[in-house]
Amino acid sequence: MGTHASTVAPATAGYSVSSYSRGPSHTRADIALRGVYEISKVLAVPGRLEATLTNVLTLLSSFLDMRHGLVTLLDEEGAPTSVVGIGWSEERAHLWMGRQPERAVAQIYDTGMPVVVHNMERSALFPDWSFDGPLPPGARVSFIGVPIKDRLKVVGTLTIEQIWDETTTYHAADEDVRFLTMVANLIGQTVRLLKLVQRDRERLMDQHRLLEKGLEGGSARRARSAEAKDEDAGEQGDIVGSSPALREALQRIRRVARSHSAVLLRGESGTGKELFARATHDFSPRAKKPFIKLNCAALPESVLESELFGHEKGAFTGAVAQRKGRFELADGGTLFLDEIGDTSQAFQVKLLRVLQEGEFERVGGTQTIKVDVRLVCATNRNLEEAVAKGEFRADLYYRINVVSVRLPALRDRREDIPQLAREFLRRFDQEHHTEHELSPSALDVLESCYFPGNVRELENCIRRTATLSLDDRIDARDFACRNDECLSAMLWKTAVSDPFPIVQPGLREEQGGVAAERGGEAPAIPLPRREPDRDMPLDNVKVSRAELLDALEGAGWVQAKAARLLGLTPRQIGYAIRKYDIEVRKF
Repeated sequence: MGTHASTVAPATAGYSVSSYSRGPSHTRADIALRGVYEISKVLAVPGRLEATLTNVLTLLSSFLDMRHGLVTLLDEEGAPTSVVGIGWSEERAHLWMGRQPERAVAQIYDTGMPVVVHNMERSALFPDWSFDGPLPPGARVSFIGVPIKDRLKVVGTLTIEQIWDETTTYHAADEDVRFLTMVANLIGQTVRLLKLVQRDRERLMDQHRLLEKGLEGGSARRARSAEAKDEDAGEQGDIVGSSPALREALQRIRRVARSHSAVLLRGESGTGKELFARATHDFSPRAKKPFIKLNCAALPESVLESELFGHEKGAFTGAVAQRKGRFELADGGTLFLDEIGDTSQAFQVKLLRVLQEGEFERVGGTQTIKVDVRLVCATNRNLEEAVAKGEFRADLYYRINVVSVRLPALRDRREDIPQLAREFLRRFDQEHHTEHELSPSALDVLESCYFPGNVRELENCIRRTATLSLDDRIDARDFACRNDECLSAMLWKTAVSDPFPIVQPGLREEQGGVAAERGGEAPAIPLPRREPDRDMPLDNVKVSRAELLDALEGAGWVQAKAARLLGLTPRQIGYAIRKYDIEVRKF
């Protein structure tokens, strides 16, 4: 029988030999009573189970003429899970591995009764046994083994070897069996108590994780069926919108969620990759299991490894207790790794092994842990380019990019801006116990913005404007961009040239030479703003096809910007585009 843990200690380690086993005035009953008392004190002291059992055997050897001793803890099928032994010198400790009384232990486990062998050399339970030293004349080696029980169930055995001579009586053996049975009962109660403590600890940890998960996302989202659709509100959990681009992404997420394949979410920063990862989990058969997330870019490599794989107690400075990693916590559920493209090559190798084998070891540990985890990764980097440059492992790329879902930028779903803005304003009001509303002019400002930070920037814009607004009704003049205070716009213009420059219609031919020098890109020229006539009927929109094309090209085919150039509303310019049957370009 193999073992998972073992301890060997000399017979005199930890405690001095008691005079009780030597004094002629003490009967075996007195010795047993004193022994039970001393051993119960040892078992009452908190500590590692193996160390405690070693101390018990060492103390037991001082009350009995015991040569060797073993405590073997067994699992549900009778296989050893932990073996503690004493009685071997340090230089001969390796011999004890071959001396485990397998047949005797199996008989004790099967019958639940003590086993006494008066001469081990002649017993069928020890076919290959031989004494490893000279015996006194007339002496023999005996064996006594008793079951360790948790109530009526055998959870282990306590066995000893003694040297009997001609003066040893069977009555003495019976007394030793009773003594060992009492000690085994104490050990069984201790093992049961430790199991209860461990079970309560795991239950409290599970409740803590569920509480954290409830605080982060709320358990109500998981109650939503994967097939449910809210066409009017256009919402899926916290994903707000009804644009075709958003619906297409959500439909792809629903199809992907039914499988167990790895998913790679790709999109610009602020497009809501975590919300789509949560939707992938909620629409999947794993919805009732944990959803665990980790931002790979937020942690250094050494901490990242411990967070994902966990660590054993003492694995490094500060590891005061064993800790489960995110892979272990997500077993049966979904693990979301954000910014996977920012991990180091060394860490990518370790992650690849988990994805290939489905197993890992905690930091500082040797036990292999198998998990069943659905992996969802996200990145805003070009992984193909990173692979070509050698910055990202190709084998890991193919592992995580089984199904790729590209999330639309906010400029590709401008129809959702009013709904998103109202939702963010509602959350702000609910949080601050206020009431605000967005005027039509405020919505026009929002629809005309580029929002390089996508949905996250829109939310920040709404919160900032609502915080500084002097009135409950938010107008165009309340926005930072109307007061030259939009730091996001300044940052965008400083860091990156505007991919959608605004060009005044009719000036393209005059500036042709300049545009040619810049590779065909027309220079950006600020224009005076023209307020749109909102009361103008659609049939009265007077704009030529050429003017409309110039405005669209100058605005990078962003309809809201082109509408602002022409003094129209987005609805009016949409009518004009349909009127002239202009095919809208998308970039």
